[in-house]
Amino acid sequence: MIASTHKELAQRAMEYALKQGCQAARVTLYANANTAFELRNGEIDRLQQASENGLSIGLYVDGRFGEYSTNRMNARELETFIKQGIEATRYLAEDPARVLPDPSRYYKGGLPDLEQFDQKIDALLPDEKADIARKAAEEAIGKDDRIISVDSSWSDRKYESYRLTSNGFEGSSRQTSFSVYAGVSIRGEGEARPESGWSESSLFFDSLPTKDIGTKALERVLRKLGQRKVKSGKYTMVIDPRVATQVLSPVMSALSGSALQQKNSFLMDRIGQKVASDKLTLIDEPHLIRAVGARYFDAEGIATQRIPVFENGVLRTYYVDTYNAKKMNVEPTISGASLLVLQPGTKNLDELVKSVNKGIFVTGFNGGNSNSSTGDFSYGIEGFLIENGKQTQPVNEMNVTGNFVKLWSQLAEVGNDPRLSSSWRIPTLVFENVDFSGL
Repeated sequence: MIASTHKELAQRAMEYALKQGCQAARVTLYANANTAFELRNGEIDRLQQASENGLSIGLYVDGRFGEYSTNRMNARELETFIKQGIEATRYLAEDPARVLPDPSRYYKGGLPDLEQFDQKIDALLPDEKADIARKAAEEAIGKDDRIISVDSSWSDRKYESYRLTSNGFEGSSRQTSFSVYAGVSIRGEGEARPESGWSESSLFFDSLPTKDIGTKALERVLRKLGQRKVKSGKYTMVIDPRVATQVLSPVMSALSGSALQQKNSFLMDRIGQKVASDKLTLIDEPHLIRAVGARYFDAEGIATQRIPVFENGVLRTYYVDTYNAKKMNVEPTISGASLLVLQPGTKNLDELVKSVNKGIFVTGFNGGNSNSSTGDFSYGIEGFLIENGKQTQPVNEMNVTGNFVKLWSQLAEVGNDPRLSSSWRIPTLVFENVDFSGL
């Protein structure tokens, strides 16, 4: 927990900044601790433990803004630190858009705990953590003569913050996370060395799946044996939920205030317009209990709320923070997404694949790029050829190309299988008539 004495120190730091000539200030206290065990073939290869405590302060001085951080939590040293920050800020260029948010938009408190923090994190012993990673590796070690190596890992993290601003916001948050991973590499045909992995994560230790991690990693890599290119052409593209964020992330970036302000968005001036398939209904659901990404306020202290992002393909909102709203002379919304939920369909992956006559099931994206102003993209992919409703030939070294606006208009089906351990709950996605290049 962030000590009450440190919170008092943050209050004094803000008051001192105002007395020294700042017109406004914001202060953030943070405490972060993490542990990681990395194993190679069941033996500990690397152990990392780290903790960080500090204070950052944003100073609004004569139309200028500067932000500074320190881990020296001594009152006298903080005063010197703030004085130097104010002097440095006065050398910066004026920027009238640098202001604190309208205080009426701040989170005022009083809502139920979102249950993001597991007290058990401090009770777990190092041997317990290492043993979980070791058992994940043992599920694969020795199970196939072609195995070259098995890597596994454990990681946990706790993060706490306390924020306040000179115009009325005060709020705190804390979160834990736990994850376990296994990865397997094997000898393939010729010089090929396929590798694959599996991971699970959770906010709470008791909810973390710890079995079949290594088993799934081995199953996934064995399925890659015999990977090759297939004929170029138009295919139905089915995307694994584990990698579906690759085609959503550029869309969300195009909705950000910074992209819009810089006119570097392929979704400029499209609010209220249909830009995607009817199947795309995406909701920002920030208040789901025990859900990754849930929060009552953003980095500015603005109260979060349920927001339709897309409704049946119609764009409903942008993510515009206070600064970029001032730059564009528009009303701000919120600085970024919290917990994105894509409205699911009724079929699971197997049922969706059965309905595809000629397609490619994409299980990974390997490099490539996208143009943020036009939406054009080209990515390397790996996965499986789908023929007559069945996954057949494993494929790799192929490219998928297109434009994101067109791609999302080709969304034909959405699965019912999002990963609930992610802050982006995106199920299996099915797109029709997508261009793939191979042979």
